Amino acid sequence: MKRNNYLRLLVLLLSLPLGTMAQEQKVTLSGYLKDGVNGEDLIGATVYIKEMETGTISNVYGFFSLSLPKGNYTITVNYLGFEPTLRSINLQTDELLTIEMKAIAERLEEVEVVAESPTEAVQNLEMGTQKLAVQTMKQLPTLFGEVDVLKSLQLLPGVTSNGETSSGFNVRGGSSDQNLMLLDESTIYNSSHLFGFISVFNPDAIKDVKLYKGGIPSMYGGRLSSVLDVRQREGNSKKWGASGGIGLLSSRLTIEGPIVPEKGSVLFSGRRSYADVFLPLVSGDAPTVYFYDFNLKANYILNEKNRLFISGYFGRDKFKVAQVADNSWGNTAFTARWNHLFGVNLFSNFTMVYSNYYYGLQYLGSGAEYSWDSNINNFNLKSDFSWFLNGGHTLDFGLNINHYQFQPGEIRPAAGSSVTPQDLDKKKALEPAVYASFEQHLTDRVSLKYGLRFSSYFRLGKETILQYANNQPVVYDEQNLSHENGTVIGEKYYSNNDVIESFYGLEPRFTARYSMSDRHSMKVGYNRMRQYIHLISNTNSPTALDIWTPSGPHLEPQTADQISLGYFGVTYNGQYEFSVESFYKKMQNLPEYVDGADLKFNNHLETELLTGDGRAYGLELLLKKNKGKLTGWLAYTLSRSERRAQGSTTLDPGINDGSYFPSLFDKTHDLTVVGMYQLSSRLSLSGNFTFQTGMPITYPSGRYEYGGLLVAQYDERNQNRMPNTHRLDLSVTLRPKKSNRKWKGEWVFSIYNIYNRKNAYDITFAQYANGEDYSDFLSRKNETTAKKNYIGMFPNITYNFKF
Repeated sequence: MKRNNYLRLLVLLLSLPLGTMAQEQKVTLSGYLKDGVNGEDLIGATVYIKEMETGTISNVYGFFSLSLPKGNYTITVNYLGFEPTLRSINLQTDELLTIEMKAIAERLEEVEVVAESPTEAVQNLEMGTQKLAVQTMKQLPTLFGEVDVLKSLQLLPGVTSNGETSSGFNVRGGSSDQNLMLLDESTIYNSSHLFGFISVFNPDAIKDVKLYKGGIPSMYGGRLSSVLDVRQREGNSKKWGASGGIGLLSSRLTIEGPIVPEKGSVLFSGRRSYADVFLPLVSGDAPTVYFYDFNLKANYILNEKNRLFISGYFGRDKFKVAQVADNSWGNTAFTARWNHLFGVNLFSNFTMVYSNYYYGLQYLGSGAEYSWDSNINNFNLKSDFSWFLNGGHTLDFGLNINHYQFQPGEIRPAAGSSVTPQDLDKKKALEPAVYASFEQHLTDRVSLKYGLRFSSYFRLGKETILQYANNQPVVYDEQNLSHENGTVIGEKYYSNNDVIESFYGLEPRFTARYSMSDRHSMKVGYNRMRQYIHLISNTNSPTALDIWTPSGPHLEPQTADQISLGYFGVTYNGQYEFSVESFYKKMQNLPEYVDGADLKFNNHLETELLTGDGRAYGLELLLKKNKGKLTGWLAYTLSRSERRAQGSTTLDPGINDGSYFPSLFDKTHDLTVVGMYQLSSRLSLSGNFTFQTGMPITYPSGRYEYGGLLVAQYDERNQNRMPNTHRLDLSVTLRPKKSNRKWKGEWVFSIYNIYNRKNAYDITFAQYANGEDYSDFLSRKNETTAKKNYIGMFPNITYNFKF
């Protein structure tokens, strides 16, 4: 009965905007905006009708639509880095246009760092949204000289790194697994290469990057904290060309060109590192470590109302230590899409997605050789619609069905090995969802965007589920003062596709904007999110070994409610932009790990988990200088992120006696200063300074000897902190004089951590004796000492080219 009421509310939301159709008879002006040089769609371009003082922006496929009274109009189109385009039109019937824009050829005196018009950030209905132009990212200094999408986002307010050098990130006090990362709508489960030093997103293949921290649109679901929407380039539909770069760590090459000129294009992009080639020259027993990835994108215009897209990604990391272990892991993603335009004002997108994350390990120890394979497969069918109604209103609605297959691990011994074969239980789940949202402009000053998402989740057999006494997989042992496995009283078998457990709920979304003027506005937003799958890891940064598992009988879905309030302003000429946002987020059903949790090769993870809740709150400031020779921004975040896990009984203390404690990603202060200076058309400088409060950590409070071994003793969780981190990175970009118009090249010289600050990214505790090296904590009986691992100053040189 309750589920039927939810559906009635959703139908009511869909019917609310239909009254707008009973207005004055109008006609529709719609079309596609493209780059005149390569035919790429322009995302977020501004379309303005001077006579009506109204406008809109293009969607992720470059499409726009406006309903107007019949008459003569002047259309003005603006997009960063392109010359404004004006077109006059006598609009008497529905019109579908294709408008190509001309890129600004040279910028000798100034550059711009925004990815959209500064006034757009003030006037749109988005909150907690960050967007960086790929060209801006390419100017920033980075470790190893590798342009990195995720490390660039870490320079913005509300986004912090998992640790020094890590490409993992936390958003507004949430964990890394609470970020939904999409590459052309395919889910990416592990975002890093080389254990976190580099992200999987190849900048040469990327066109648009958008991060939602709050006010998340209702079309997105499945994660609590953020959505990272990354779109790949379509490729040049006018001529063939190539680009790439050669660095100290890796090289990359992109080839693109038309399938049929003006009708379709294709893009191939690949990267590979070569540490495995050079490390053996330094040391004969050096480990083999490298990564490679490959991006593909193709599209074809069938006619003015139908277009097809195919895109894919494949990436792998390899790490081998001779006679010890051979690891391989990575993502596979494939997306097929069909855009169809019903009439001139109903835009649709039908999508089929396949995503996979794989981890494989071969252990080579003598007499105990085995292989371990694990993966998560995700199949997703989606249909999304945008209905552009009269009065500038827009109704977005759609549905999707997600199917998951979890393979936690298959262990296979080699011939003669003493290891026992083992298969961890495979798991399946189905996640259907339907959504709708409506953007409504009540007056010139007040606009609203409100929506609902109804999501459900079904854990499916075949699987055997253990039953525990008092339904408690974890109990507290008062004698040993520790959490232990619950008492198994039986088991229940579910046949193939039987529903083991089901969950469902509403996820309302709301944003309101009040414009004091064209350059100043206030916004308020609220969203509820539900997350049905969980990353099982007790480390701060995701690793290749981490396992995803679905909600079920002993693991409830995570939920989060977030409210935010912000002010947004821009100067008259758009040179400076300023925003301040505050937020409060409350989270429920968060998995917390008992002390000494054993998560690897564990078929019953529920015996290692407690259910907790969390809260995060903070203030984010952003000041941007968008134009001139000197551009950049200052970002500051003041925030807290806390967790709490109470016991299941009055005698169970839970974690830290059931009190709130800092989460692993609690960083009180986060300051970033980014600057880019254009000396001339050939020479530019850039730098960034970062400061972050050290992340929480649990230090041992003592030790005791048991059976001849030293055992560390820990008290309250996360009550210590690593040292604060700060560093300065600099880079210089030099473009040679033009001698060949078909070949364009540039040299990038950078220095990471220029004053060699020893920022610890890991602290371990070990024994130190008589000047010897650090060794295992349990094997020594002398003084316990903290060992800090860090990355110091690192210079780099890269050559980029395009022809």
